[in-house]
Amino acid sequence: MATGGEAPREIEALIDLMARLPGLGPRSARRAVLVLLKRRGALMAPLAQAMAQVAASARDCRVCGNIGTADICGICADDRRATGEICVVEDVADLWALERAGVFRGRYHVLGGTLSALDAVGPEELRIPALIDRVQAEGAREVILALNATVDGQTTAHYIADALAGTGVTVTSLAQGVPIGGELDYLDDGTLGAALRARKSF
Repeated sequence: MATGGEAPREIEALIDLMARLPGLGPRSARRAVLVLLKRRGALMAPLAQAMAQVAASARDCRVCGNIGTADICGICADDRRATGEICVVEDVADLWALERAGVFRGRYHVLGGTLSALDAVGPEELRIPALIDRVQAEGAREVILALNATVDGQTTAHYIADALAGTGVTVTSLAQGVPIGGELDYLDDGTLGAALRARKSF
């Protein structure tokens, strides 16, 4: 039981969990929890219900790795998206950013991260082998490497390009508009559109 100015154990546990979210430290998490507690009926209860529903229904697409509520996401299930183009992204946030921009009408492949020797992340920890298999199985004509312009992102892009060499597929990457060190999820729709349209051979 809490004494003095301490929060009850259950509330402290909620604060600790919130503090693990990106962009929220302990103080921000404490403020967020206090707002939720003040608005229990209007905000906290609906949020808890929505989180429970998503936790129960969300799943990764078996084909591309997108997050949805079915084994095959809407993009992969849409025959109109079978253009022979596969856009490779680091994370689901990047896929959603490109979809928001509305500039790509093919299909995606989510790697789930980038290669990193420091963090012991190799090709097998990512969805790179699945990408190679998928390119061959679907007879893809072009693989667009829409990876973040970071050292790890570019290392991953080079690895994939080398792995696809000799398969007959064209490998391209985003061009102008993506700054060095930039992340796709933070770019505006116009910049993303220009980068995708001006993609170049990798």
